[in-house]
Amino acid sequence: MTASTKARKQRRARAEAPLHRKRRMVSAHLDSALMTEYNVRSLPVRKGDTVKVVRGHADFKATESKVASVDLKHMKIIIENITVPKADGTQKPKPIDPSDLVITKLDLSDPWRKSKLDSLKGGGSA
Repeated sequence: MTASTKARKQRRARAEAPLHRKRRMVSAHLDSALMTEYNVRSLPVRKGDTVKVVRGHADFKATESKVASVDLKHMKIIIENITVPKADGTQKPKPIDPSDLVITKLDLSDPWRKSKLDSLKGGGSA
């Protein structure tokens, strides 16, 4: 995505990217069954998708839950039931990087997303 080979410039380009580009950066791999069904490796994560945490803290690993929200500004995913305690004892949602997730079930309530995936099923390029 970036033209430069310098890590400093790549980090800056990622941080300063417009939201329509950041949306594509918040992508996660699909489960192997979905990968073979839709003939695509990864998709942008959306609210309502079911994801599984495959990397990270041992308490959260192998946790499968729905996506509560997607934070495009920080490029993080908020998942239901994954929280960390604050100093005052209350629970705060733990933002997770999309590269640490695998999408296990897609939310196909959006007709555009459904038609796009159906076109990919047949082996078409997009």
